[in-house]
Order: sequence, then C-alpha cells, then structure tokens
Amino acid sequence: MITNAIARRYAKALVQLAAEDGAVEKFNGELSLVATLLEASPELSAIFSNPAYGIEAKKEILKDVIGKTGLSTMVGNFLQLLLDRSRIAFLPQIAASYSAFADELSGIIRPVLTSGMQLEAGQVEEIKTALAKSTGKQVVLQVEVDPALIGGVVTKIGDKVYDGSVRTQLDRIEDILQKG
Repeated sequence: MITNAIARRYAKALVQLAAEDGAVEKFNGELSLVATLLEASPELSAIFSNPAYGIEAKKEILKDVIGKTGLSTMVGNFLQLLLDRSRIAFLPQIAASYSAFADELSGIIRPVLTSGMQLEAGQVEEIKTALAKSTGKQVVLQVEVDPALIGGVVTKIGDKVYDGSVRTQLDRIEDILQKG
C-alpha cells in the first residue's frame, strides 16, 4: 500500500509538470519505455537495487540508459531524482500511475470488453460508441475472448464490472433454483 502511495505521488507530480509543458503523452511513452526496459532486464534492475554498486556507478549506468533511449531532459532528470532517493525500483508502479493520471487528464477511459466469441467490427464499434456516450469520455477499448462466458459480454471499466454474460445469468438461475 505504501509503495502505491509513493508511486502515485511521484506520478502525479510528473504529470503536472508534463501538462505545463504539453508533453503528457510524450512523457507517458518515455516512462513506459524505461519501465519496460527495467522489467525486461532483470540484470539492470538488480544493479539499481544492489547496494554493492555505488551511487556514482548507478548514475553513470542511468546516464547511458537515458542517452541510448533518447529520453527528454525532464524524464531524464526525473529518473535521476528517483535514483537519488532510492525510488527507481518503483518505476513500473510510477509508470502505471502516470498512465492513469494522463488518461484522466486527457478524458480517456480504457475499458476491457470480454465476450464469449469473436465480435464483429461493427459490434465493437457500437459498444465503443455507447460507452463513449454514457461516460462522456474518449474510449480506447481492449477486446478479449473468453469461451467460458458462453455468450454475452463483460465490460470492466476501472474497478467496475458490468457483467451481461450468459455464464453469470446461468449461475444466477442455478442459485435461485437451489435456494428454492
């Protein structure tokens, strides 16, 4: 829980700075790139978390990473700050929180639509339009298929789940019949 609070605090500060510069999406991409790089390279993550390496050695390695990835000065300085404060290990959580703040600032929601079978493009577009109309936000829809649903759809927006699947309806009927 404390880790999440720390990540949110750093992410919120960076998104506010990015909004002032008009670089919210650019910073989002750069943070995601470095977070992915750290997650994909356990050796690099281990170096940053290992106290056997001195801070100067870590700073040089981070400078190389910043240079090779072509990060903006602001994100580079942000990463240096995280390193100085021993918070670089929180970068994946910070990047996720930053992405959520950036979406909120831009008026974007990213619901996950799960259906029992592959949906046609027209159906997906109808659902996307309905979600945009009901929420008043831009919708970036992720579509997944789960044959266990049998039919219908389950839509997850943030922490809310709208379940219209046949599987859930059958479970409800079974529960009602068992209770009598």
